[in-house]
Amino acid sequence: MSTEANTSTRTVPLRGARGMIADKMVASLTTAAQLTHHARADVSALLQAKATLAEVEIKVSVEDLLMAALVRVLKRHPDLNGVVREREIVLSETIDLCVAIALPGNLLAAPAIFGACGKTLPELRAARQDLAARAKVNKLSVHEMTGGTFTISNLGLTRVEHFTPILNAPQIGILGVGSIVQTAVPSDDGVVFRPMTGLSLTFDHRAVDGAPAADFLTDLCTEIEDFAS
Repeated sequence: MSTEANTSTRTVPLRGARGMIADKMVASLTTAAQLTHHARADVSALLQAKATLAEVEIKVSVEDLLMAALVRVLKRHPDLNGVVREREIVLSETIDLCVAIALPGNLLAAPAIFGACGKTLPELRAARQDLAARAKVNKLSVHEMTGGTFTISNLGLTRVEHFTPILNAPQIGILGVGSIVQTAVPSDDGVVFRPMTGLSLTFDHRAVDGAPAADFLTDLCTEIEDFAS
């Protein structure tokens, strides 16, 4: 048996689109005071809403419903909807929600749904699908890629339950969504299993303190658990 170490390697230069993503991630971590809160939410109401809408031939995904819930909560917590530019916090009355999209070739895009706060659930879904389709063929505008006020990043189709998303700088906040896991919770009859999803809110501590961020995440969990379409 050979004792020689396997020295074969593959070098991937950090250039082009991958290089730009790398530079943006490093810049985000070095320019913002990032902190992440984690929580879990029961998504039974979301799954029921999805099934109810399907009965009337309105097709939506759990991600679409989460976006709708997030927009509602951002309206109640405007201090997380905006950007930090140098020594100024710029808050927006309009919610321009960025959606992180994984692309072939280990690439990532996070274009914005402009005016998400004024869209119906089907309109949010259509906008998300349009961005995803155009992202895959490199048809997104610079404004769509840079004009958002908050970002959602969904890993719900993987085994990841919680993660620490990096801010889409210069935005104040980003929500990471994990997979849905059947989880034992106490009940009057002992223990029942509920579909729970992990939520991870990364925020810029320069703009928002820990307690208001925790209030936001708690409100989001409540909105999800009491969701009505």
